[in-house]
Amino acid sequence: MTFADRLRDDRGALSLEAVILFPAIILVLLLVVAFGRISSADNAVDTAARNAARAASLERNGAAAGSAGEQMARSVLNQQGLACTSTSVSIETGGFAARIGDAASTTATVQCTVRLSDIGLPGLPGAKTMTSSFTSPIDSYRQRG
Repeated sequence: MTFADRLRDDRGALSLEAVILFPAIILVLLLVVAFGRISSADNAVDTAARNAARAASLERNGAAAGSAGEQMARSVLNQQGLACTSTSVSIETGGFAARIGDAASTTATVQCTVRLSDIGLPGLPGAKTMTSSFTSPIDSYRQRG
């Protein structure tokens, strides 16, 4: 076999290409998993804040609103299957002190820290905190306690 024949011989080229491409394919797949988890968590936190604000706005006083909103937010996060390493729910209930006929609202803020360290992607932070707020109007002509 001459030197020119050896240069044209491509035995083993497929193995070499696979060795080069395999790590790149794995990194792309891990990136897809990471961005999917972040996007899913962001949507779940948005939904929890929206539902919590709505549940709070349906109550008649601030104490009941705070309790209903927090309970709803935690319930939604559970239903969405989101495993937060830490969760914070804050319900602003100052609108319940407004007089009947005055425009008022309540705001729910939900914060959830999602773990990313188990993905194993180099350079990815160990966790990401998602925060969402939503404001819901309180019925202006509904009796408040």
